[in-house]
Amino acid sequence: MTFLVIIIILALVFDYINGFHDAANSIATVVSTKVLTPFQAVLWAAVFNFAAFFVSKYIYGEFKIGNTVAKWVNPEFVTLEVIFAGIVAAIIWNLFTWWFGIPSSSSHTLMGGFIGAAIAHAKGLSGAGHEVINYAKVIPTFLFIFAAPLIGMIIAFVLTILIVNICRRANPYRAESWFRRLQLVSSALFSLGHGGNDAQKVMGIIGAAMIFYQKTQGHTMEFKEFVSQYWWVPLASFTAIGLGTMSGGWKIIKTMGTRITKVTPLEGVSAETAGAITLYMTEHFGIPVSTTHTITGSIIGVGATKRLSAVRWGVTINLLWAWILTIPVSAMIAAAVYYIMKLFM
Repeated sequence: MTFLVIIIILALVFDYINGFHDAANSIATVVSTKVLTPFQAVLWAAVFNFAAFFVSKYIYGEFKIGNTVAKWVNPEFVTLEVIFAGIVAAIIWNLFTWWFGIPSSSSHTLMGGFIGAAIAHAKGLSGAGHEVINYAKVIPTFLFIFAAPLIGMIIAFVLTILIVNICRRANPYRAESWFRRLQLVSSALFSLGHGGNDAQKVMGIIGAAMIFYQKTQGHTMEFKEFVSQYWWVPLASFTAIGLGTMSGGWKIIKTMGTRITKVTPLEGVSAETAGAITLYMTEHFGIPVSTTHTITGSIIGVGATKRLSAVRWGVTINLLWAWILTIPVSAMIAAAVYYIMKLFM
């Protein structure tokens, strides 16, 4: 029981880190266009991160993404040690990328950590092979590493062109003023999507741990039953990510808000709205995606409407390398943590 409590605390710590690691996703453009001060922006985003709990519970009616995450690994290969190693690896990679200002994916580091630790565990079992991974849940998540930023980019590109053409004859000063106000709405929408997507990932990990623990006690539990019985878990998950967002993450805000492409209020509205649409769509289908990848693709789509050279492709290529490395590096860290842990247990 003590080990389970430690895992739950660590998962919420990861959730908190995820909040400040990904704070830039929903507020970078608001800060870079000076619509809000950094403090006002993180407070704004944090409120809507938490409000996403009510959207998921009462509008969607269930926590589909949490259910997907809990089932990335087939149940027979899930243990508390596996989950512990996966969370520790995810925390290490998130802190590393935050320190260097790299907008990596908290979702994919969690997936890499969970799967890497499970594979390390399976190697100690006779006859265990590729059946460790639940491909029906993992493949859609993996495909959306590429699909989510692409969808965000296309929607942002189309939205920006539509808005520019609709507002072509508008007074520039009045239009600027309106789009600065609209950025508050678009950033709120994106923060709702971010909270709904990322808080559920931690719910899924805690769910996997608690379902396993209940199994050791002779009780079988499904994910929906877990959510209903332990109602405080989703509430704690959404609270932790909101508190994390309030803590900032200024290095990544600088990268997202200024280094990919220069963003105006109009373009900020397009990027955030495109990102929000993408997140709501994926939550509807229960596919965990990277909010970082999504908003980065949206910002690139906005920049591409001016000219392709407006996007700083050198920075973007560095981000792509971070995305590619996240899953395998997290998996290797998790496997190492698992093996070290087994030496002392």
